Amino acid sequence: MQRRDLLKLLLASAMAPSASGLLAAVPRFKADPFALGVASGAPDHRSVVLWTRLVHAGLLDAPAVERAPVAVRWEIAEDAQFRRGLRSGEVTALPQFGHSIHVEVDGLAADRWYHYRFSAGDAVSFTGRTRTLPAPDVLAPQLRFGIASCQNWNDGYYAAWRHLLAEQPDLVLFVGDYIYESASHKSAVRPHPLKLPYKLADYRLRYQLYRSDPQLQAMHAACPWLVTWDDHEVLNNYAGLQGGAKGPADAAAFAARRGSAYQAWYEHMPVRSSVLLRGLDGLGQADALRIYGRFDVGRLASFHLLDDRQYRDWQACRNPEDGGEPVEPQKCAEWADPRRTLLGDEQESWLHAGLRRDVRRGTRWTIVAQQTQFTPRDSKIGKGERYGTDNWNGYPAARERLVGSLLGSKPANAVFVGGDIHQNWVADVRAKPDGPAIASEFIATSISSSSGQPQARLDATVRENPHCHFASSEVRGYGLVDLTPQRWTTTLRGVDDVTREDSGVRTLASFVVEDGKPGVQRA
Repeated sequence: MQRRDLLKLLLASAMAPSASGLLAAVPRFKADPFALGVASGAPDHRSVVLWTRLVHAGLLDAPAVERAPVAVRWEIAEDAQFRRGLRSGEVTALPQFGHSIHVEVDGLAADRWYHYRFSAGDAVSFTGRTRTLPAPDVLAPQLRFGIASCQNWNDGYYAAWRHLLAEQPDLVLFVGDYIYESASHKSAVRPHPLKLPYKLADYRLRYQLYRSDPQLQAMHAACPWLVTWDDHEVLNNYAGLQGGAKGPADAAAFAARRGSAYQAWYEHMPVRSSVLLRGLDGLGQADALRIYGRFDVGRLASFHLLDDRQYRDWQACRNPEDGGEPVEPQKCAEWADPRRTLLGDEQESWLHAGLRRDVRRGTRWTIVAQQTQFTPRDSKIGKGERYGTDNWNGYPAARERLVGSLLGSKPANAVFVGGDIHQNWVADVRAKPDGPAIASEFIATSISSSSGQPQARLDATVRENPHCHFASSEVRGYGLVDLTPQRWTTTLRGVDDVTREDSGVRTLASFVVEDGKPGVQRA
C-alpha cells in the first residue's frame, strides 16, 4: 500500500463516529477476541483514546484474527450500565495494524470518569474505566498517579499492579520497558517459549504475552495511562538509529528491527494515531513516531513526557560489547562534547519552550517525565570519578542545558520522574554540587525486573552523592504520588516477594516537596 492510502485507513479506523467506506468483516469467534483486554490513555480535558486489539484464539500463535478488516463497535458512558450519556460508534480493526483499535473520543466533559467497552460480532470486551483531565484554567484540588516501569516477565509476577490498582490512582505514568526483548533463562520465575524478536510478528507475540497477564490488564482497565518507551521495547541500550551491540556498523539492519518494534509498540499502547508520522512505510526511518508530548492537568500540573531513546547520540566511549558502562570522564573526551544530545535538538527546544509556557500559564507543578535518572550519580566509591553513560550522566552538556533552562524560566515547582534502573532513588536537583536545590527527582523501582545491585553498594553510593536522600535496590514495586497545589507527596511501595502472584506490599519510605520550596524532605 502507498503511504497516503495507509494514512487514510489509519485515520478512518481511529475516528470516533464511524469507519465508513471500509469493507469490514463481522465474524463469529471461537474464543474471546478481546483476550488482551482494554486500555485508555493520552487524555486531555475533552477527549481520550480507547484501545483494544483483536487476537486469535491462541495468545502465543501468530496472526491476529484473520487477514480481513473487522468491524468493531465502541461505547462510552458515564455509568457502568451504559445508560447515562451513552455515545457509541463503529471503527475498523485493520490487519495492517495488527487489528488494533485506537478510538479518539472527543467532546467529553472535563474532569469526569467514564466507562467504555468494545464488541465485535457476538463478542463483548469487559468494561474499562477512564477519565478526562480538568479544564485548562482550573487549579484542580488534587491528583493521584502511579509511577511504574520495567516489567520483565522472566523476573517475576505483577503483584505490584494489583496493589497499585487498590490505591485507586487517577492515572498511571509508565516510563518505559513495557516488554523485554530477551529470551527466557533457566532461573526465570516465569519462563516463556518466545525467541529473540527481530520482525514485527516476533514483537507482536511478545506484547501478546505481556498483555495476557490479568493483573496488568486490570490496571489498564482502571484508569488512563501516559506512556513512553525505553530501550527494551527494541534492544537493550540501543541509541537512536545507530543500532545495538554492533553500533553504527549494524545501523541498516537495526533500522528495520527498530521499525518493527516501534510498530508493535504503537499497536499495543493507548496513544493517538497522530504519533505515527509517516504511516507504516516510514517506521524504519528517523522520526518514525513522535511520542513525546505534553498533558495539562488544569493549572495544577503539566506532564512533559519525553523520549530519550529515539534521538540520542551514541553513548560516549561505548564499547560495542557493553551497554553504557561507567567511564572516567578524564579518560573520555567525547563525554564532555557540548554538541552531544540525549533528546535531539527539536525535542530539547520543545521542552525548554514548555518550561517557559508553564510559567506563563501559572502551572503549579512542572513534571518532567522521562526514562532515566537525571541527577548526577558518581559511582566511584573510593576510586576516581566514574559515571554511567546510558542515562543523563553520559550526556552532561545536555543536562547542563536543561538545568540552565530551569534557572532561566523558573517554573513554580519542577519535579523529575523516571525509572530504568530497577531501584528507588530520591534526590535534589542542583545547578552546582554544593548549591541549593532547584528541583526534585523521584525514581521508582521496577514492577518486576531485578536490580542486580546489593543494598550495601547503593548505601555507599548515596554517601558519595550528598544530593541523594534515599536509594533502595532489593524490592520491586511502584511510586504513588499525591499532588495538591500546596504539596507533592511520593510514597514508595514494594512487594514482599516478586516470585509470588499473591504477594503483599509495604511502604518503603515517603517524601514531600512543598510548594515554592525545591528539594525533597522526609514525610
